[in-house]
Amino acid sequence: MHLEPRYRWEWRTYQRSLRPPLHTQHGLWSVREGILLRLTDEQGRVGYGEIAPIAWFGSETLAQAVEFCQSLPAAIAQAEIEAIPASLPACQFGFESAWVAIAGVPAMPQLGPERLCALLPTGPGALQAWSDLWAQGFRTFKWKIGVAAIAQELAWFDQLLAALPEGTTLRLDANGGLSLGAAKTWCDAAQGTAVEFLEQPLSPELVEPLLELQATSPTAIALDEAVATLAQLQTWYDRGWQGVWVIKPAIAGSPRRLRQFCQTPALDIVFSSALETEIGRRAGLRLALECGKGDRALGYGTQHWFQAGAETSGMSEGALFEQLWQTL
Repeated sequence: MHLEPRYRWEWRTYQRSLRPPLHTQHGLWSVREGILLRLTDEQGRVGYGEIAPIAWFGSETLAQAVEFCQSLPAAIAQAEIEAIPASLPACQFGFESAWVAIAGVPAMPQLGPERLCALLPTGPGALQAWSDLWAQGFRTFKWKIGVAAIAQELAWFDQLLAALPEGTTLRLDANGGLSLGAAKTWCDAAQGTAVEFLEQPLSPELVEPLLELQATSPTAIALDEAVATLAQLQTWYDRGWQGVWVIKPAIAGSPRRLRQFCQTPALDIVFSSALETEIGRRAGLRLALECGKGDRALGYGTQHWFQAGAETSGMSEGALFEQLWQTL
């Protein structure tokens, strides 16, 4: 009788400070917490994964992920990984990514900053921060709105547009915090400017207003919080969403199933970071490159939000991941 291979596994929690804290419609985010995983097969091969939940986006909480890890035996099989429930999408992503990595993954291509979208500070901080990022080679930026009074934010927006060089692309992200009237005001203000799209302008529960806004707005509309998980992606696909899809692989669920969804023709998809470590970041970027959806910049220009670590240039991925495992 052939027994299914089992994988020894370990896990540890981590905390990383955002410097400065990120101010969004959901509040002030000052510490990124998550779980690192290390799976080892019977031949001694190792695969790393990351569980990086964002509960206010609709994933499980960190406490629920910890409880799930505590419930598992010291060795697990592929069937147990594939049986992780959809209610734990960040756990699905972390375990499946680690298991796939054991068999070997293609080398990570070097992605220059021109291929990535850099996240700017909220509010007037963006007026200074963009220039250093531009000097590094970034040409696409994301700016979060819906945090201050709309009149004040529109004034900052005008200043930012006036400062940005020709050839810059700007994404506006409201994190679901606008009223329908405010969203229409932003759409009108963005028309004919460097704005690429307005991301999640309304709460995910406002289904009909979102569909109406997408159909009538002069500015492209993207969903983010509304399509955080695979189940939500399918729901909005069935509703006929024709706008942009911003997908955070780290909280979407099974990479295998997400890859299948992304094979659907004519989907305008932007893959985006969940402010995970390099372990989850590379797993998400590989998935984005495999799916190869369009020419939009990938939303992974977020590393400047964390304090720079030790020099890693020339380091193999395995060595880099082991260093993160040991130090975080």
